[in-house]
Amino acid sequence: MEQQENELEQARREIDAVDAEMAALFCRRMDAVRRVAAYKQARGLPVLDASREEAVVAKNCARLPDEAYAEYYEDFIRHTMGLSRAFQRAVLGMGTVAYQGVEGAFSHIALTRLFRHVRAQAYPTWAEVFDAVAGGDAAYGVLPFENSHAGDVSEVLDLCYAHRDICVCDVYDLPVSQNLLGVPGAHLSDVKKAVSHPQALQQSAKFIRSLGLETQAFQNTAAAAKSVAEAGDKSVAAIASLETAALYGLSVLAENINTSETNTTRFIVIGRRMNAAGNRFSLLFTVDHRAGRLARVMQLIGAMGFNLECIKSRPMPNVPWEYYFYVEVVGDLSAEKSKELLDTLSGVCRTVRVLGVYDRQAAR
Repeated sequence: MEQQENELEQARREIDAVDAEMAALFCRRMDAVRRVAAYKQARGLPVLDASREEAVVAKNCARLPDEAYAEYYEDFIRHTMGLSRAFQRAVLGMGTVAYQGVEGAFSHIALTRLFRHVRAQAYPTWAEVFDAVAGGDAAYGVLPFENSHAGDVSEVLDLCYAHRDICVCDVYDLPVSQNLLGVPGAHLSDVKKAVSHPQALQQSAKFIRSLGLETQAFQNTAAAAKSVAEAGDKSVAAIASLETAALYGLSVLAENINTSETNTTRFIVIGRRMNAAGNRFSLLFTVDHRAGRLARVMQLIGAMGFNLECIKSRPMPNVPWEYYFYVEVVGDLSAEKSKELLDTLSGVCRTVRVLGVYDRQAAR
C-alpha cells in the first residue's frame, strides 16, 4: 500500500511539473496568436481559417508517439485552437456576439455551444440583432433559421435578403428537446395554459392538444419561462429547455414533449466578413417572372456537378407576386468550378448574390 501511495505521489509531482511547463508554453503560444491577430487585422483576414486549422490538427496528431492517446490529443489540439480563436476575437475587439431573447433561450444555448469566452448580448428582436452586427456593436449574431419539424423562420431569411452588408459565416444544428415547465409545487393536472415561442408551440402541438391546453405566444421560450416563474400561477406552464428550467427555478412537469423525436433547429451565424472557403455556400437570387427561368437555374447547378441541398422561395418586398430564392450548394466557393458557376448564373438570373460560405458541421 505504501509503495502504491509513493507511486501516486510521484505521478502527481510529475503532472505538476508538466503543468508548470505547459503554463509557460501556453503563454508563449498565445503571444504568437496575438501576432497572428495583428497580421489578420492589418490585412482584413477572418479569424477562422478552416483549412489551416485542419492542417494544423493533422500535423500535430502525426507527431504523437503513442496511438492510445490519439483521440484525446486531437480533442486537446482542437480545444486549444478554439481558445486561440476566442483570444484573437478579443484582441480584435470582436468579443461580443448578439442573439434574440433572454438567457436560456435556444438562441442563447446555440451561442454558448458555438462561442466561448465572448460577451453574449441579448436583443429584443431579430432585426435588432442584424442591426447590431451591421453597426459593429457585435461581431456576430446567432439566429434560428429553420426547424426540422416546424419549418423555416421566414423573417430571418427576409432579414438576410434585406441586409446586403451581412453574410452567413457558420451554420449549426442544435437538437431541441421541448419540455413543459411549471412553478414549484405544480402538477400536470393543474396546467390549463401553455406559453412559449410560436415555433415551440407548433413543435409540441400534439402534446398540447392531448391535454386540451390554451396557448399564448411569447417572443422566445426563455421569456415565457421567466414569465411563468414571476407569475407563480400553477395553471400556466412554459414550453422550453431543461436549461431554462434550472435558470428560472421551474419544475419539469413533462419532458421531451415535441412531436418529432428528431426535433432539430438550424441556427446561422451572421457577420460582416465572408469566409474565404468552406464546404457549403448559399445564394440569394431573383429571375425574370417568365416560364422556365427557375428551372433553368436548377438545371445549370446540376449540370455543372453541384449538389443542391436546399431551395426556398419568399415573396419579394414591395413587389406583389414575385419572389426571391435561397439555395444552399455543396462545394467550396473558392474553387475555380464554383466561380464558373457564379459567372454562368449571373447570365441567367436577374440578380445573384453570395449570402454565405461556411463549413457544415455536426452538433458540437
